[in-house]
Amino acid sequence: MADIVITGAKIHGIDAAAMAVRDGRIVGVGDEAKVLSVAAPQAQRLHLPGRMVVPGFQDAHVHAPFAGRDLLRVHLNDLAGKEAYLAAISTYARENPDEEWIAGGGWAMEYFPGGSPSKEDLDRIVPDRPVFLFNRDVHGAWVNSAALRIGGITAHTPDPADGRIERTADGEPSGMLQEGAAYTYRDRFLPVLTRQDWEAAILHAQEYLHSLGITGWQDAWVTPDTLAAYRSLADDGRLTARVAAALWWERHQGLEQIRSFTEQASWGSGGNISVRTVKIMTDGVLENYTGSLLEPYHDGCGGDNVGLSYLDSDELAAAVTELDRVGFGVHMHAIGDRACRDSLDAVAAAQAANGVSDNRHHIAHIQLIDPADLPRFSHLGVTANMQAYWAQRDGQLEKLTRPFLGDERTDRMYPFADLRSAGARIAAGSDWPVSTPDPLAQIEVAVRRRSPEDRENDPFLPHQSLSLSEALTAFTSGSAYVNYDDEAGRIAVGQRADLTVLDQDLFQCPDGKVADASVEFTITAGTIVYARG
Repeated sequence: MADIVITGAKIHGIDAAAMAVRDGRIVGVGDEAKVLSVAAPQAQRLHLPGRMVVPGFQDAHVHAPFAGRDLLRVHLNDLAGKEAYLAAISTYARENPDEEWIAGGGWAMEYFPGGSPSKEDLDRIVPDRPVFLFNRDVHGAWVNSAALRIGGITAHTPDPADGRIERTADGEPSGMLQEGAAYTYRDRFLPVLTRQDWEAAILHAQEYLHSLGITGWQDAWVTPDTLAAYRSLADDGRLTARVAAALWWERHQGLEQIRSFTEQASWGSGGNISVRTVKIMTDGVLENYTGSLLEPYHDGCGGDNVGLSYLDSDELAAAVTELDRVGFGVHMHAIGDRACRDSLDAVAAAQAANGVSDNRHHIAHIQLIDPADLPRFSHLGVTANMQAYWAQRDGQLEKLTRPFLGDERTDRMYPFADLRSAGARIAAGSDWPVSTPDPLAQIEVAVRRRSPEDRENDPFLPHQSLSLSEALTAFTSGSAYVNYDDEAGRIAVGQRADLTVLDQDLFQCPDGKVADASVEFTITAGTIVYARG
């Protein structure tokens, strides 16, 4: 007998009007009378005329612990402009006088000249405590003079090999730390969070993600500390989402770290969390000229600057080959076209050494791909992990990317349709807190190539749009695939009942404006974990 019965709704992908769920599994789909006949007397009945039921959304690239942590600290993601940022930082500092550090992030580079804010602005509002705020893409940090003093960063401090200290004309640190300079500073000086801190952050993030219809995700930056928090939550039943943990590859270490990954996979897997993936950063981002390119950036970026490769091609191939041999999938961050080629070459090397496996390697961000490399995704079985929300015209693209990338390369960014035409499997992730985790907003951008918040803006390369069906598949079965979650991502008898109920049929939304739809229920393993209102 079913313990949940859904009737009256359109069920995506199935010619049926009703569904029955028992013990967390879909046990029946069909006409309403048939489904009601198997309902237990105490079954929860959801009669939902006019609604649409889709497989639970899955996010293939998210940073839930860090996003949840920032929601509990200085959270700037929902604000726009320097003055709004400074007001929020000042308010937080005033309301939290006992906090040793003012930390958080989410500011956008487009609101500062050259994408680089200054320490003086922070000094005016927080002169007596260190401030450390990652930008929205988490590739750089805005700091004040107190933080620079604590870190001993002066005009004489050299740049690290994998980062840069931005400086004024006289060589003094300006208040912006790029890439490795920011991460080295954070690891050395910021207070360490406890397991209980990380648990609270994950639960805060989970609540928000469930409200958006998300039933599972791949955490693209898992450390032993955050893995321990996930496992604790899984053990006591508070982790209601399915989580695929991508362990973090330390680029200053080598193959010796793989042994620790196998140990983490052993103790970290259990309940709703699985550990089968390793995340490797192959390059930086284009806006600060650290994305790895086949041809140099344009004038103003160092003449022959082609960005940074955090692992050279041979190191990357060796890492992917060994990870593949011991059974890990590899989740590779690749922004620039050289980074993407190096990542594909690494998978090819792994297959040449080990044969073809089911390790589900994927490349995230796929911002710039050389056209010659598009067919290789399908040939190598590499999934393209898109961040659809980025494929729109905005200030960052026009002010910080196009001038230094040039029109020709900018106008072939985010080639979703070309990848699909070339036979690539596509998954979808938000990279939250870099951008919104709302799947409906991301699907709209994938389809319309313009922001749901500025629908009159010119679309960005509309010929690279996906169909609504293709975009929805990417956010369900496409992401479930790279998350190793074969029991979710589609609606069928026997599948786990991870479901999202929307207030309207997405395929009836005028002009593909699906961001106007809302989530009414989120169901994980047959349990309602979110109900609107």
